[in-house]
Amino acid sequence: MPSVRRVLMTADTVGGVWAYALELCRALGHEGIQVDLATLGAPVSAAQWREARQLPNLTLHESHYRLEWMDEPWEDVRASGQWLLELEAALAPDIVHLNGFCHGSLPWRTPALVVAHSCVLSWWEAVKGEPVPEQYARYGREVSRGLRAAACVVAPSAAMLAATERLHGSLRFTRVIPNARRAEAYPPGPKEEFVLAAGRLWDEAKNLAALDAVAPGLPFPVRVAGGAQHPGGGGRARAPHVQSLGALPPGELAGWMARAAIYALPARYEPFGLSILEAALAGCALVLGDIPSLREVWGEAARFVHPDDEEGLARALRELMAHPAERERLAGEARARALTFTPRRMVEAYLELYAALRARPSAAWVGPTSHVS
Repeated sequence: MPSVRRVLMTADTVGGVWAYALELCRALGHEGIQVDLATLGAPVSAAQWREARQLPNLTLHESHYRLEWMDEPWEDVRASGQWLLELEAALAPDIVHLNGFCHGSLPWRTPALVVAHSCVLSWWEAVKGEPVPEQYARYGREVSRGLRAAACVVAPSAAMLAATERLHGSLRFTRVIPNARRAEAYPPGPKEEFVLAAGRLWDEAKNLAALDAVAPGLPFPVRVAGGAQHPGGGGRARAPHVQSLGALPPGELAGWMARAAIYALPARYEPFGLSILEAALAGCALVLGDIPSLREVWGEAARFVHPDDEEGLARALRELMAHPAERERLAGEARARALTFTPRRMVEAYLELYAALRARPSAAWVGPTSHVS
């Protein structure tokens, strides 16, 4: 199959896609592959620059264009598309790896795949439980166009892929490639009697309000790592019954995970859950929202509670707090499962896909020339 030596990849800087992209870039570097990472959404932070500089195979191309899910983004989406096409022409990559949807419909010269990390429509369906409002109609059209034009659509779980096809229509070529984290970055440590969660307090998908509601009745304290200030100007989220650790850099968060006995995330929406994987590697017992994607990823290696069942959440946490042997057994099962989600496994799947796309006739992957205008 044709070899791949250079990848043009996109990543937003305001969510978990950054962690996924850096992990994949590192793994690609071990295979001798250069990555040009085009950033969108917000300036690259000082901490992100430090992470990126540690990867000799990675070149950052920074932009501040708004992302497709932000308010009134379409002029920025059009402009960022033009910028990405110019990067492709200048860099001549072997593959274009898009971690967003709309740019899948650009007239790429080389195979362009799209990774469906999450989307507004599936988020709304899971979190709000009601039809998506008309204000997202154009978002839905542009996302569907990008998905249909892509050479392949990848999702981190079969559940996310199924939701994508249900909401945007059948796709011609798809793969499920789970995310990964390096085990050495999340070593277990001596456990202490507290519950940890990570996520932005205002994010309804993480459902951290349920943890705040049950915290007063638990024998262990609950600590939450994540920002409370809504970036859209919606004020600060309040969670008076948990200890807020604020937004933590990755290394500091790993330290808290190493100490936590239990990691709880009663999520309503989580297409894969990188923070859960990190906590499992660090030896935490898992208590998670009972949703299809998390059932798929964790199987019998976690306790599951319906996101609306606060009494069930409190009961599951109290039972693990009262029974250290069961807590340790469950943590061991979670870590054993987490150790199967390796960067090596992830990069091998992507390399196989890259080669397959390059081996296909160009007519099979060239998308339409129509795109966001």
